[in-house]
Amino acid sequence: MAYSPRHAGVSLWLESNVSPAEVARRAGHSIAVLFRFQAKAIHRNQAAEVRRTLSLAGAETLRVAAGLCPLDQ
Repeated sequence: MAYSPRHAGVSLWLESNVSPAEVARRAGHSIAVLFRFQAKAIHRNQAAEVRRTLSLAGAETLRVAAGLCPLDQ
């Protein structure tokens, strides 16, 4: 089998934003092994989190500029 159920489970946990330390613990291996074999999923999650943060920051900046969310509150 090219893509094992265990590998699929690890990928699913990472895609569900479970912390890498917890995923490694659940899978029964070290964080170093997790990073070596799941680097693509981890990087994909990091990129998605950066995009989400930037979009939220952009939305918040627009709200402040429009006077909908004063900075002093």
